[in-house]
Amino acid sequence: MRKSERLSEILDRVGRHGTVDVAALAVAFGVSGATIRRDLQALSRNQLLVRTHGGALANEAGDEKPTRVKAAMRQPEKRSIGRAGAALVPDGAVVGMTGGTTALELSRALAQRRGITVVTNAINIAAELVGHAGIRLVMVGGIARSTYELVGPAAEAMLANYHLDIAFIGVDGLTPEEGCTTYDEMEAQTDLAFLRRSARSVVIADSSKIGRVTFARISLLSGVSDIVTDSGADPAQLEAIRHAGVRVTTVGPF
Repeated sequence: MRKSERLSEILDRVGRHGTVDVAALAVAFGVSGATIRRDLQALSRNQLLVRTHGGALANEAGDEKPTRVKAAMRQPEKRSIGRAGAALVPDGAVVGMTGGTTALELSRALAQRRGITVVTNAINIAAELVGHAGIRLVMVGGIARSTYELVGPAAEAMLANYHLDIAFIGVDGLTPEEGCTTYDEMEAQTDLAFLRRSARSVVIADSSKIGRVTFARISLLSGVSDIVTDSGADPAQLEAIRHAGVRVTTVGPF
């Protein structure tokens, strides 16, 4: 296991359990305790977790994690989900894309395509795509969030002028009963505007989001045509999502 993969897995475990132990991590990864302590120190320096005697704690257990933390978690899954999402985009399409670390991987998978128009409200995604000759980039304005997304009435008013062939949204939670949810109500409304302006609406979300409900509803599943996730998702949840009429694509295993 490469160091980058080990750091990502440590963050995943902290995210799932709230705490990790040096000795247990050393056994799980087949490395020395000193190596794990150096890993934890590196993550702590970047404020991705909090070091403790013998282990580490999550920074913000139960709350919306900072984007820098999300970006380091479940990288192989997000990369594969991004590539699978890009495979759904036909040549010449107008693509709507909200923010999120999985959407960033999608933008990287689309970067070398030609004849694609991308409409996004995410500053980091725009930065990833600007300057690529084959991509026509449209930036939606609004109120900036810590997630690098621009949201609110200005964003929604601008989106009302566009037709999208396919839109991709990231979520913080998704269940068959509650649909797609996120932490911020203003972000939820802007995400919904992307869905309503598109002919095909796709949720891209790693398996940690499936079966969770967060504060603000974006849309019921009736407003979604596809979900792309990874094979770690609960099979019963995926079956219920399919039963609701949503196409489900899974990537992996990892």
